[in-house]
Amino acid sequence: MSSGVKKVVLAYSGGLDTSIILKWLQDVYNCEVVTFTADIGQGEEVEPARAKAKAMGIKEIYIDDLREEYARDFVFPMFRANAVYEGEYLLGTSIARPLIAKRLIEIANETGADAISHGATGKGNDQVRFELGAYALKPDVKVIAPWREWDLLSREKLMKYAEENGIEIDYAKQGKKSPYSMDANLLHISYEGDQLEDPWVGPEDDMWRWTVSPEQAPDEPTILTLTFERGDIVAIDGKAMSPATVMEHLNKVAGANGVGRDDIVENRYVGMKSRGCYETPAGTVMLKAHRAIESLTLDRNAAHLKDELMPKYAEMIYNGYWWSPEREALQVLIDKTQETVNGDVRIKLYKGNVIVEGRRSETDSLFDATIATFEDDGGAYDQKDAAGFIKLNALRLRVGARRKK
Repeated sequence: MSSGVKKVVLAYSGGLDTSIILKWLQDVYNCEVVTFTADIGQGEEVEPARAKAKAMGIKEIYIDDLREEYARDFVFPMFRANAVYEGEYLLGTSIARPLIAKRLIEIANETGADAISHGATGKGNDQVRFELGAYALKPDVKVIAPWREWDLLSREKLMKYAEENGIEIDYAKQGKKSPYSMDANLLHISYEGDQLEDPWVGPEDDMWRWTVSPEQAPDEPTILTLTFERGDIVAIDGKAMSPATVMEHLNKVAGANGVGRDDIVENRYVGMKSRGCYETPAGTVMLKAHRAIESLTLDRNAAHLKDELMPKYAEMIYNGYWWSPEREALQVLIDKTQETVNGDVRIKLYKGNVIVEGRRSETDSLFDATIATFEDDGGAYDQKDAAGFIKLNALRLRVGARRKK
């Protein structure tokens, strides 16, 4: 096949599927392949991918620890917006894709590659996210998506191709393979497929990997104090932490208390509905705590404007438009609102629940107890003023009511 592609950068996990893609690219496109493996906190060793790539003749191998960049430049900015897709999904897969697309393009530029490749299928959102990101950063890059080109559309065909081409298959591991399609990073782990394709069937309890069931969680709650600066968590219980360390710690502590499970039927960008289960321990805590500190420090109309814009912002991320001008413009507005979002939130983790027990800000609190008190406020608020306020706001209602008579 004469494709004009001389070198391609492949997003390579080291697993069977991407190893098959690697060989397929070499055979079908007759091109040099550069592999890129990212550690974004999936909890699995990434270094073995190097040996597998070398065994397949790959000379340029990139294995990058992107955990801090992922948390700092992608997850934390998203949580400043309190982003939730369709009321439930905390966007754990979605927000990882623009970072991977960015690094694919950087490596393509560094190595002189004229194409990139990924293992996303033609049914899912990830193909859109990877490719929109790639085109936004390198408009003329060629994208190779094998699942949209080849005929290896069953597990049986993939295994046969691997055997015929000498690709190592761990049969013991294949026998123990989870029936679910899973994706993991610092923010979440997702589960799709198998019995989850029936929305009426509940997930098996042994499917979950990061969280205990709420019923099995400790009888004693865990109390944490989270410190925010400009909308980001910078310390837990007084100990300064980097963004990735914050997430790692919260995943462990919240997961041990049964926090972060969700079971969702969502609308994919490509048009179909899809059922998935998610574990997002750190994200569940971060969202609850961030809204708590904002409730104390953020102006009412600024907070309401953020809430109005949030669904659109979340949709941009879900659909793959992180690198779009509209998302970048909206981020400037969101980050501006976070200048005063400073202080501490005390939370209780208990049997799957995240409970806010207190919030304080020595520098930016807008809560004035002398005004809000139910006791004598010493004249801080003149209750007689409310009568005129109500009559002015009722004027259009009164005029409309008279017209109906």
